[in-house]
Amino acid sequence: MAGTDSVFTLVPRGRLIGLSFGAMQSARRGAGSDILGSRPYVPGDDVRAIDWATSARVATARNTDEFIIRERHADEAPRVIVICDHRPSMELYASPLPWLSKPRALREAAELVVNSTLAVRGFLGYLDLAESEPLWRPPRTQRALPELRLERPFTAPPDVVHRAFEHLKVHRHALPSGSFVFVLSDFVDGPDEEVWIDALERRWDVVPVVIQDPVWEQSFPDVAGVVVPLSDPRSGRLQPVRLTAAEVAERREANEQRLAGLIARLRDFEIEPVIVSSDQPLEILYCFLEWSDWRKAARRRTW
Repeated sequence: MAGTDSVFTLVPRGRLIGLSFGAMQSARRGAGSDILGSRPYVPGDDVRAIDWATSARVATARNTDEFIIRERHADEAPRVIVICDHRPSMELYASPLPWLSKPRALREAAELVVNSTLAVRGFLGYLDLAESEPLWRPPRTQRALPELRLERPFTAPPDVVHRAFEHLKVHRHALPSGSFVFVLSDFVDGPDEEVWIDALERRWDVVPVVIQDPVWEQSFPDVAGVVVPLSDPRSGRLQPVRLTAAEVAERREANEQRLAGLIARLRDFEIEPVIVSSDQPLEILYCFLEWSDWRKAARRRTW
């Protein structure tokens, strides 16, 4: 698994409104690390907030006794939910097959989100629907969740993402505005656009982590005339199939358009996904770092 030193920056869509004692910039004033601005001192202000160097320059320039207060953004602890998709299609492609191992990529990506949350003293929660009852841990801890190290069965229903968000709506008291919701799935089957619209209306900071094999799901190899075992994305069962050249081209075009369409729809909602095409920890880290850079650039354009 990714080491504890492997982290990316959690960049919110807007100013964070979280819990105290964290390490991320918030929307309110307080004792933080990021400067908000300066103003003249008024009786009752904390003298520890006086900017003595600036006060000396102003006093010298104006020949008056004047003190300047340096205001800062408070540091907050974000709430982060990790949703792991455990549908049968997420069980592909196990070792020793040479393609992306989605179970390993799922674990690596989840651990990376966990480490990055703990690095900013965030509160961590978890949800999956691998079995009949949801495994739900609200974001009340600043420690790694032991559930992320369990081998959960890949038995979730096809509409798992929709059900996961419905579950979060029931527990919305645990997810205030600005909470991060990382959804780790291949998104081969849904969800509908209404899921994203509803989550954005609740002002959740949704981050889809798209885990797809670059050979069989983001594209399709030239296997015309060869018998290959293909998996049903809903059941995960393998079935031997011989495809013609036209069928191969049709599948390749459909897969490429599916991924491009998913990214385009998400970006229409100003949601930037993380595209994971490898199960190697360093490459997964690079994917999240690219997402962080995109968020930072988007914030500069907005602010």
